[in-house]
Amino acid sequence: MTDLDAIAAIAGEAEAADGAAPLDEATWRALKHRPDDVRSWSHDDGFALLVGGELSLVVRPSARGRGIGAALLAEVPAGPLTAWSHGDHPAAAALARRHGFERVRALWVLRRPTSTPLPDLAVPDGVTIRGYTPADADDLIRVNAAAFAHHPEQGAMDAADLAERMAEPWFDPAGLLLAHDGDRLVAFHWTKQHSPTLGEVYVVGVDPAAQGRGLGKVVTLAGLHHLTGLGVDEIHLYVESDNDAAVALYTKVGFTHADADTHVMYRRGTA
Repeated sequence: MTDLDAIAAIAGEAEAADGAAPLDEATWRALKHRPDDVRSWSHDDGFALLVGGELSLVVRPSARGRGIGAALLAEVPAGPLTAWSHGDHPAAAALARRHGFERVRALWVLRRPTSTPLPDLAVPDGVTIRGYTPADADDLIRVNAAAFAHHPEQGAMDAADLAERMAEPWFDPAGLLLAHDGDRLVAFHWTKQHSPTLGEVYVVGVDPAAQGRGLGKVVTLAGLHHLTGLGVDEIHLYVESDNDAAVALYTKVGFTHADADTHVMYRRGTA
């Protein structure tokens, strides 16, 4: 049985020391809702988790440099794996090199203070934007699958995964903004409020059949106005470092990236 309290304690210490949470949302959902899908190895000062082919390895900051990470990694079965370093940590890079992992992907965190004025929201004729209702579930899953057909995590969202996300404490239907052209869902912006001071651009998706109309910028701005209206001080988001179009869009509305705000995926072997 995985000890969630011990995992949460070590992960919390790591986040406080590193400035980034060491476990992503999908891993936490698996731990809470599908624990049988998680293989785990533990040490008093660290743990390793394997969900499918994705590895998470966390060592308590006060115990780093003692070989605990390498010892945990040695217990993980051989074969193809991916692993994230939530923050571009030199120690993680060195451990990856020693154990046959190569750097294959970088995810940037962009940030924007809400003190920076937002452009006015101009919604195209015929398009309406409103919050989510349960009757929208099938349309949301359809548009999400189409918009993220080549995205390994987000594009696979199904009804069960959607329900898991909506069961989280942060979910607010008013913060899941849907853009309709007539009766057809064409784009959405799912926002999060993490705390009274921090909001997130969680997911922005546009139906490929509706691309080229500027709807991505429209729903992005709608979500930013929504989060700003909640009184948060800062809004952040995650974006692939090589997604030039998305980075350009977010830069135009005031987001910036610092080198320290980079998450790195490593891969061992091939699937």
